[in-house]
Amino acid sequence: MAKFDKIAVLGKIGSTGMVPVFYHRDAEIAKHVLKACYEGGVRAFEFTNRGDFAHEVFANIVQYAARECPEMAVGAGSIVDAATAALYIQCGADFVVGPLFNPEVARICNRRLIPYIPGCGTVTEVGYAQEAGCDVCKIFPGDVLGTGLVKGLLAPMPWSKLMVTGGVEPTSENITSWMKAGVFCVGMGSKLFPKDKIAEKDWDYITQACREVLSFITRSKVSS
Repeated sequence: MAKFDKIAVLGKIGSTGMVPVFYHRDAEIAKHVLKACYEGGVRAFEFTNRGDFAHEVFANIVQYAARECPEMAVGAGSIVDAATAALYIQCGADFVVGPLFNPEVARICNRRLIPYIPGCGTVTEVGYAQEAGCDVCKIFPGDVLGTGLVKGLLAPMPWSKLMVTGGVEPTSENITSWMKAGVFCVGMGSKLFPKDKIAEKDWDYITQACREVLSFITRSKVSS
């Protein structure tokens, strides 16, 4: 069962403006990364379904978050089918994210009022996802589609809430460009978690990186 309801999850994502995206087969490393993000101010964390037994690692970090990061909403990413969505929901997912839009996943999530954030690459896909009850849509891959799609989509559909993922960089220039384009939040993966820092177990680096990105987001909102 999800720890947080739909309204609370969307509030956490919107108030911070960033969702870290991470996967590791080692649950202990995943826990350290989750904790580092939490200490850096993050309140919504996406763990991706990228490897064998990923759902077992996910269940482990959900239980860890309940004890050590009580205000962290933990979501499941890279979900492309309804059966996998149901599996992760049963493991405690607070939200579900996918690289594509699958109406069957929307139906499963809606039954439990779990936020479903599908990947969309066109205005039409966003429209279909919104018809299916998706409050937030993921613009993916962001570095391919660019800020122009966000601006162009929001002109005729200003009610849309968009999360951009893919190629987002932890720099003031990049973050500011996306926020000023009008995104609801950014999703950030490998560029926030350099492989060498993970290998060195430099958790303080991740904490500081999260704080810095969140400060970029806050400043861009104030100046817009």
